[in-house]
Amino acid sequence: MTIAISCGEPAGVGPEVATKAWAALRNDMPMLWIGDPSHLPAGTPHQVISDASEAASVSQTALPVLARDFGPALTPGIANPAHAAGVIAAIETAVDLVTSGQCSAITTAPIHKKALADGAGFSYPGHTEFLAALGKVDQVVMMLACDQLRVVPTTIHIALADVPEAFTARLLTDTVLITHAALRRDFGIDRPRLVVAGLNPHAGEGGKMGTEELEWMNDTIAALRAEGIDLRGPMPPDTMFHARARATYDAAICAYHDQALIPIKTIDFDNGVNVTLGLPFIRTSPDHGTAFDIAGKGIANPSSMIAALRMADKMAKSRC
Repeated sequence: MTIAISCGEPAGVGPEVATKAWAALRNDMPMLWIGDPSHLPAGTPHQVISDASEAASVSQTALPVLARDFGPALTPGIANPAHAAGVIAAIETAVDLVTSGQCSAITTAPIHKKALADGAGFSYPGHTEFLAALGKVDQVVMMLACDQLRVVPTTIHIALADVPEAFTARLLTDTVLITHAALRRDFGIDRPRLVVAGLNPHAGEGGKMGTEELEWMNDTIAALRAEGIDLRGPMPPDTMFHARARATYDAAICAYHDQALIPIKTIDFDNGVNVTLGLPFIRTSPDHGTAFDIAGKGIANPSSMIAALRMADKMAKSRC
């Protein structure tokens, strides 16, 4: 089925990488782009459609576009708050299409949160939280994935000093359960193998470098194993990500943002995909931002968008 691409911030590289991704994948999967056609790179073969059902017959020869009028003209590299309502509406349209069964998955281009807040009072910390609200779920999990590694940061965009308080037994349990269910449903792994990174260096080294592992992590992981989950840890974080270690698990659950993102960005910076687990629909996104500094120059690398679309398509087929 067709994958819906929401345009993201039009002044960033979103329109360019979406166009390049369509050119690379147009013979592999149908897709449609939701946004203002005037924001596409000059010369992009595209065709405005009125319904998602038209995308499959168009996609091989032109980028199908569900057109939305964003108002003022675009200046590459400079976000315009006047476009905020259009960006938000594009996301909402994508969700409507996938929840109604007209599309199989959503791939979102990067947004610019300040422009959305300034132009439309957008109050969510980011894309993920907005999608959770649209999907009517209380908790979702962010996974970063490439061919060699899947990582899940349990705590995400908070200061490192705040991690020990936020990283709790309840949060770890919920994160493991959501990840385990998603690997089975969306990735076709019947018995996912998970590992949990310790919060502290050397996983605390018996309490010498921190006590969270002894105080609650060991018991929490044991309780999850008792439920039948193939789970190991807490593991020393510095020995979890070399090739031999990665071969022993399907996903690594990490305590905080950089513990998870540094290894995957080191292993495959260009092809990482952001996947939101726990939504009632499939959502992937390229693992990069708006890249205002290169917007409109025609040099943006579409690899992560291509990987995000491929992963969305594979996940959708796994759910069938």
